[in-house]
Amino acid sequence: MRPTLNPVRGVLLFVGALLARAGLVERERIRRATDLSWPRIVTGLARMSKSTVDVAMVGLALGPTAIAGVGFAAPFWELVFALGGGVAGGTIGMVSQRYGADADEELALTVTTSAAVVLALTVPLAAAYWLLPGPLVDLVGTGAGAVDYGTRYLRVVALGAPFAGLNLIASRTLVGADDAWSPMVLRAGGAVVNIALNAVFIFVLGMGVVGAALGTVVANVLVSTGFAVGLARGGLPGIGRFPVRIPISRPFFDGELVRDLATTGSPLVGANLARTGAQFPRLFIVGLFGPAVVSAYVVALRVRALLDTPNWGLSLASSSLVGQALGEDDEGEATVWAQTVLRLSVGVYLVVAAALLPFSRLVARLFVSDPAVLPLVTVFVAVACASVVFRGVDGGSTGPLRASGDTRWPLYSQLAGMYLFALPVAYLGVVTPLGELALYASLVVETAVPAAVTYYRFRSGTWRIVSRSYRPDAALDD
Repeated sequence: MRPTLNPVRGVLLFVGALLARAGLVERERIRRATDLSWPRIVTGLARMSKSTVDVAMVGLALGPTAIAGVGFAAPFWELVFALGGGVAGGTIGMVSQRYGADADEELALTVTTSAAVVLALTVPLAAAYWLLPGPLVDLVGTGAGAVDYGTRYLRVVALGAPFAGLNLIASRTLVGADDAWSPMVLRAGGAVVNIALNAVFIFVLGMGVVGAALGTVVANVLVSTGFAVGLARGGLPGIGRFPVRIPISRPFFDGELVRDLATTGSPLVGANLARTGAQFPRLFIVGLFGPAVVSAYVVALRVRALLDTPNWGLSLASSSLVGQALGEDDEGEATVWAQTVLRLSVGVYLVVAAALLPFSRLVARLFVSDPAVLPLVTVFVAVACASVVFRGVDGGSTGPLRASGDTRWPLYSQLAGMYLFALPVAYLGVVTPLGELALYASLVVETAVPAAVTYYRFRSGTWRIVSRSYRPDAALDD
């Protein structure tokens, strides 16, 4: 039985109730958006908590140099999610529209085609990580010890890259079909298994960073297996029925759908690559400040990623609800859903940031104990808390753009935020007396600029017009 009472759902309903009392949203819409969002948010909390615990475990076992090494390897692993997440972002819009139009055969073919595209992108990436981990990490890393840790971590975690990409496709497919519960159980369960395996591999077997990477690989393989079996059978014991079933004896690839995915997914891939790709030069810049700053910066990014988990549910819920309304050719309903989830998202992020900001020092102590480094980590954590509020605006605005197929502007927003603002501002800390102040400012503009750009595009309403080219009827007319 699927529980309805939990802290995450409670927070969403509480913020939604405040917004409804102010006349900004309708309570019934908040309930539906909440029911679709909270399982994905729990999934995000589990997975980001896993990443955060990984850093803490590695730090406790091996020290700050190992934290820096994992931090240097992390952007390469995130490239998998940049590629897979971009394709999956196009998939959820197409799935939700076909689900809303009851086009089951086209929906199933969309899923299998998306999976094939993701494998074509991630398998070569995994091969490169396995064969050339040292030269890759050395491009951004500083310090022989940290580079060595990063190299060993990247080589092993490479084996999980294709499975991580497939998990994104399967998860977004179910969310697009109004089922956020099943992917939550599978992926959150995988995160719990990952943490348990890491504890055994790192502390019991003494495998260090290799153990952390191996736990990630095994967990991703297990989750992929669960998704594959569930989608083939139409459900899983203990989880329930899936709204989508992929028959085994059917075509699995369609060239026209690949073109649609390329049109809608490529800008999302570009946006993700813009965000992830900027981590490489930025880590190089941060490395010029020394290992203490690198450790503090890695901690700040992990904390902000954990705080950004509401977007895992709210942004995707917006894509699903807006996409279904567009699939029914109801642009007015789609607009109301987009506005509702955006307002809920901003409210939730304000509450989350305000709640954690006063405890920045306590959070910093979970990662470092050195009194000389603690103040630096504390400030970085506080800046991360403040900057994450803009992610609420960005995610709430990106959701309807993703659902409609208007996915170029999220790409533009990331390019502007990272390359025109965040990186130059960070480098000012190297060439001017600003120092760490420039790094704090770069964390803020990195989220504020994309939020402004995507919100501008959302407010223009052009996404409704763009969606007309990607609806099921349009595909049939072609």
